[in-house]
Amino acid sequence: MSIKKTNIQLKADMMLVLVTLCWGVSYYMMDLCLDEMDPLTLNAYRFLGAFAVAALIAFKKIKNVNKITLKYAFLISLSLVIVYLGATYGVKYTSQSNAGFFCATSTVFTPILAFVFKKVVPDRKLALVIVLCTTGVALMSLNGEFHIALGDWLCLMCGFAYGIDLLITETAVAHEEVDAFQIGVYQLGFTGGWMLVLAFIFETPCLPQSTGCWISVIFLSIFCTGVAFVVQAIAQQYTTATHVGIIFALEPVFAGSVAFIFAGERLLPRAYFGAFLMLASILIMEVDIKSLFRGRKKLTKTA
Repeated sequence: MSIKKTNIQLKADMMLVLVTLCWGVSYYMMDLCLDEMDPLTLNAYRFLGAFAVAALIAFKKIKNVNKITLKYAFLISLSLVIVYLGATYGVKYTSQSNAGFFCATSTVFTPILAFVFKKVVPDRKLALVIVLCTTGVALMSLNGEFHIALGDWLCLMCGFAYGIDLLITETAVAHEEVDAFQIGVYQLGFTGGWMLVLAFIFETPCLPQSTGCWISVIFLSIFCTGVAFVVQAIAQQYTTATHVGIIFALEPVFAGSVAFIFAGERLLPRAYFGAFLMLASILIMEVDIKSLFRGRKKLTKTA
């Protein structure tokens, strides 16, 4: 891989780290909102609000869209609906620690799905990163009462569906006829539409009642949904689905940090070690160790 291509991928990965930070903050915001509205209604507001803002700001960029872009945006939206249904309802039937682990299994599912459908075999370095990252997520999330319950299966479904989402997005943005920005915007509209239909079927949609809830819904819509998914689609032109899955496993780290600062939650010592392993795995993935050693050898010979 050339130095230029490596630098572009590094920038794309760093953009995705910022996306993951937004999603880490989103757990705290969702807790505030779910006191006043049901999950499907909240998700409908998130995605439709994000689509409306993106469409208003960038109408000229999205008005001329081709069928292939719309097709992939539609497919991605189906996987996103499953992701958010699994995550939202899974938490109701299991502990948050178990939910955090199983929702983050996209880290494992993504390379498995990439191997099954694309015959992409992870190299030794990436395999080590996957093991470290999965171990870190487990140490951060699992507790002594670990068992497989209905909620665990729903959260596992979330992780599996998000692995599919990443692979579909990777395939889509590789097409010359697909515009990454457009696919990022239109997937928001399709997902929001599905969520709104489900909300009217299973819930009684209502508007936020408090100022704090309104602020949270707006933040979730613009930054945690609109900016996040558009940036993901654009960034995946320059990085792999497996890289994205590993980076998104940092979500429990950011969520735990936000909970520590704003909600006063404390983690067990093993959870901090798990966070360290996850951060180390990202560092190992991004740093070209062989190039560093080659650079040091050159400096030694010059000296």
